[in-house]
Amino acid sequence: MKKTVKDVNWAGKTAVMRCDFNVPLKDGKITDDTRIRAALPTINYLIDDGAAIVIMSHLGRPKGKAVPEMSLAPVAKRLSEYLGKEVKLVASDVVVDDTVKAAAKALKGGEVMLIENVRYRAEEEKNDPEFARELSELGDIFVQEAFGTSHRAHASTTGIADYIPAVSGFLIEKELKFLGEAVNDPERPFAAIMGGAKVKDKISVITSLLNKVDILIIGGGMAYTFFKAQGYSIGKSLLDEEGIGLASDILKLAEEKGVKFLLPVDVVASYDFANDSPYDVYPVDSIPDDRMGMDIGPATIKLFSDTLKTAKTVVWNGPVGVFEMENFAVGTKAVAECLAELDATTVIGGGDSAAAVTQFGLADKMTHISTGGGASLEFLEGKELPGIAIIEDK
Repeated sequence: MKKTVKDVNWAGKTAVMRCDFNVPLKDGKITDDTRIRAALPTINYLIDDGAAIVIMSHLGRPKGKAVPEMSLAPVAKRLSEYLGKEVKLVASDVVVDDTVKAAAKALKGGEVMLIENVRYRAEEEKNDPEFARELSELGDIFVQEAFGTSHRAHASTTGIADYIPAVSGFLIEKELKFLGEAVNDPERPFAAIMGGAKVKDKISVITSLLNKVDILIIGGGMAYTFFKAQGYSIGKSLLDEEGIGLASDILKLAEEKGVKFLLPVDVVASYDFANDSPYDVYPVDSIPDDRMGMDIGPATIKLFSDTLKTAKTVVWNGPVGVFEMENFAVGTKAVAECLAELDATTVIGGGDSAAAVTQFGLADKMTHISTGGGASLEFLEGKELPGIAIIEDK
């Protein structure tokens, strides 16, 4: 068990809190503030317990330079609205300078400030010890709440813990509970749904899951590489050339392990990668040469749904079709609706799957939606995440 904010008496102390406020922006406005809302329970707890709070995060990929379009100013504004008090962005192109240090020192219990995008400094992603030390000087205890970047060993996610004690926030605690139980002690039958494009990106997690799950469902662009491995023609569909051999290995391993392994049996294929492109349904062994697979077909929706209805734990990572286009969102929506109705633990592994269940208005019907796509994948694979490893044990 890892220490949490509840294991600290915060009166008179300053928390240096790493959040994942890497939110999408359009014309300087936040289009989805899910990640900000996810951190609110911990921030409010710290305020109520008398802590002063210095919050840090990254936003986008400024590549070690101060990029005004990637400033955390919109985050400070939205956070102020949610907390009902001013959260001042103490901005510096070098992230930490004497002004920032003085502002942190002057903070009183219950006050919150935000520092500028930590990736304005190239030292952040290099996990530079000197930059980590500068960040640590802004407070007394490090609060890790950025699950989405916990698989990266950066100055603000791991290096800082070399200088001050580290505890987790409630979001990290929740992630570890649901992902941990899904991996280590699932109620069975345990099903995993893997979507996305490339087999090689998910080979390790699929191989790892084959040792744990009872049912493995493959959808999305990745499925066409499996069809190719089975000798089918896939037309213009997405193909991960390097993944064909890996797909064959996975099929054999699933058989050896006695895992129920499901691939689509029919697909919706169109001429072009566009919502308005004419489309039709084809069995997977009859995809025309001039068509590309864009979604799972009705027979597959029935097969996947009927199988998932038997599950007691489901982990879903990756959509089963091009859900961003309305005509090809049917399969992904059907899977989401099926999970929403299950009497089971449903864990959505961040990234596009999380975006999909949110888009379909079903987020509140899931047991847990992870805030970290890459981090949740590595966790499911059984890897130790550096940003979690540094949190002190109870």
